[in-house]
Amino acid sequence: MRYFLSFCFLFICCLCPAQERFLDNIFEVEPAVTETYATKDGEALKLDIYTSKNDTARSRPLIVFMHGGGFSGGSRTHEDLVKFSQQAARKGYVAVQISYRLTRKGQSFGCDYEASGKIETFQKAAEDFMDAVQFLVTNANKYRIDPEHIIVGGSSAGAEAVLNAVYNPQLMFSEPDKFQDIDIDGVFSLAGAVVDARYLTSKNAVPGVFFHGTEDNLVPYATAPHHLCEPGAPGYLMLDGSKTIVQKLKELDTSYLLYSFEGGKHEHSGMPFNELDNVFDFFQRVFLNNEQLQMEVWR
Repeated sequence: MRYFLSFCFLFICCLCPAQERFLDNIFEVEPAVTETYATKDGEALKLDIYTSKNDTARSRPLIVFMHGGGFSGGSRTHEDLVKFSQQAARKGYVAVQISYRLTRKGQSFGCDYEASGKIETFQKAAEDFMDAVQFLVTNANKYRIDPEHIIVGGSSAGAEAVLNAVYNPQLMFSEPDKFQDIDIDGVFSLAGAVVDARYLTSKNAVPGVFFHGTEDNLVPYATAPHHLCEPGAPGYLMLDGSKTIVQKLKELDTSYLLYSFEGGKHEHSGMPFNELDNVFDFFQRVFLNNEQLQMEVWR
């Protein structure tokens, strides 16, 4: 009987494949830890850090995400963002959601707001984001973060800030080299865009995962005016969206995964939970293991 039970145990083990870090949910999650990463304009800017419980790894890849809301609203504690962070922590990542200056709170960010003001809004948000990443790198030992493996992401306005910080630093920062020592492996963008994809070069061509509706009426899918403003409107500002960014990455032989939603609008700035298994697979293969993949998916 003892030999029979041993055989059964080995047989069951063979049927159950080993769970893999960064792909499978193998950990429980610690309660989020809140830190202040900067104080600007009298406001304490905070972030929430999600980590895996009983994880013995000495350093873990970092995912830093920035919520959307038109630079006037939104929250790092939105239930979808918390759920995403918890999923990432269960797989062995350190996941962080950040708050930032909502410089357009109670004000328009549409066609009646001048283009120069929009650029300044992007600049401040991009600076806040990179300051948050810098804070986490500085405290890497405390939170057992691997500063060589950083993934940055955002939704809508947050994606605009993150993509501009990564791909347009010359336009975002008075000192473009200020954050050059931060090693970013990849970007995760939900309905984002940059001011000018021509500034995307081999030096800053970070691989990316992009989700975007082809008929997005707020943040262009390809190259179009922000909010589809008419020429001559104060807020007329051309932006390069996911499709244009991916075309540039393709020219530079850089990895990408683009999800295009035919006829979709700005609803695809929401967290794509149905596709996250594929997203995390791409994170592991490309961002962490440096595989070369160029993929486009139509929905």
